[in-house]
Amino acid sequence: MVAAEQTRVLANMIGRIHERTILDIGTGVGRTAITLAAGAAFVTAIDSSDVLLAEARRRAADHVVKVNFLRGDAHALDFKPHSFDVVVCMGVLLSVRDWRQCLAEACRVADRLVIFDYPSTRSAAFVHSAIRRLLRRDGYRTLSRSAVERALERSHFRVRSVHRQYVMPMWFHRVIGSRHFTAWLEDHFDRIGLLKLLGSPVTICAERAQ
Repeated sequence: MVAAEQTRVLANMIGRIHERTILDIGTGVGRTAITLAAGAAFVTAIDSSDVLLAEARRRAADHVVKVNFLRGDAHALDFKPHSFDVVVCMGVLLSVRDWRQCLAEACRVADRLVIFDYPSTRSAAFVHSAIRRLLRRDGYRTLSRSAVERALERSHFRVRSVHRQYVMPMWFHRVIGSRHFTAWLEDHFDRIGLLKLLGSPVTICAERAQ
């Protein structure tokens, strides 16, 4: 359900996918890259893990799509400025060493659009992250909208559209284990305006300022 929603949001934000040049940063097992390649985009995908890249290549072969998978560091992309029409960076900023540097690099190599997501400080994710850090477990970073906008402005990008995914945290929906209940509950939150205020993760489509 999450994957299907992310695919829908990406497609809406990118618009025409056919023959666009797209970079997928932190591709993992290649789910996003493969989906975009299936839409006839020219996709390059990077990750720092050789193990994940091997699995991504296997999955791309199974789907009979072509993706240029490369080992790379999101903090220092080995591409020239404006190399790609669109840069996608999903599920990365929450855990990288320096999220601002990663976002700056994504903006540098993008010609027009950068699409990325992050857990919001204005959501249940903030409480969950704080508890995990208090217990000294591996946590994840939450970000504020203002901090993200300031980082984008330094790279001469501005927010074009925003999508908030869920009010309740993902662990809650996994525990419940009901797609129908998740859809019903989150639709109810959306109707009363909570999704717009507290939804997370937040997916941002940013465009280069003219």
